[in-house]
Amino acid sequence: MKAFALPLMLQAVLGLDATTIASAFLISPTTMGQRLVRAKTKIRQSGIPFRIPEREELHDRLETVLDAIYAAFAEGWADAAGTDIARRDLATEAIYLCRLVTELLPNQPEGLGLLALMLHAEARRPARRSKNGEFVPLAEQDPELWSKPMIDEAEALLLRASALDFVGRYQLEGAIQSAHVARRRTGRSNWSAVVQLYDALIEVNGSPVAAINRALAIAELRGASAALDAIQSAAIDSRLAEHQPYWAARAELLSRIGKKTEAQHAYDIAIGLEKVPSVRSFLEQRRASFRS
Repeated sequence: MKAFALPLMLQAVLGLDATTIASAFLISPTTMGQRLVRAKTKIRQSGIPFRIPEREELHDRLETVLDAIYAAFAEGWADAAGTDIARRDLATEAIYLCRLVTELLPNQPEGLGLLALMLHAEARRPARRSKNGEFVPLAEQDPELWSKPMIDEAEALLLRASALDFVGRYQLEGAIQSAHVARRRTGRSNWSAVVQLYDALIEVNGSPVAAINRALAIAELRGASAALDAIQSAAIDSRLAEHQPYWAARAELLSRIGKKTEAQHAYDIAIGLEKVPSVRSFLEQRRASFRS
């Protein structure tokens, strides 16, 4: 049942539907729906009780709880303008839940790392939309709009976590966001540090999503051709076929080296997969910008 715990939490506790949950797991909604039905059936037939775990049980359940919190945050964070009723307040609730976790388990570095990661991301919310409501990618955001109090808290949390002699996924992801914050202090992004941290993250969990982001960071260091070589290794994962960020990244890199036809094809797929209107509009503008 452990493999089903995270999807069940997202549906039963947070109210996310099968389609939304499937997106987080890079699988089809039909497959996720079937998994949820099977899990509920097994719970009913086995008579597994619903109860509050004892404090000594919390440590063993921490990883799944943190994953659920982050999945909820990601859904809420995707709607920066707060116009989607289903996603509204999810990011705020996820941060609140993670604060509770860090209070219950103050010496668990991954809880601290996740809270830092979410605060770093949430700090950028004011810069993620223009005055006209248009999507603004990270590289084009005004760092002065990022929330300094949230950044300062996130940095302090990462420092606390680093003293606990364990490095995991969420600490690394938080550290990546911390590396991006360098632009607020120096006016320049620390892409070398970002690539090194993604290397470590991929060693920890082998995420194809991390591989995509690593490729985009490589593009800033060594150019689009090197980044395309890097992203190609991630493309062997069939789950990326319906993952919008993969196609958007591929389109951007292809456009940089002048492969317009291939870039337009990739943008077409990314646009078709994108659900957020402002992001879809941004992708449409990027596609139109290099049409002959």
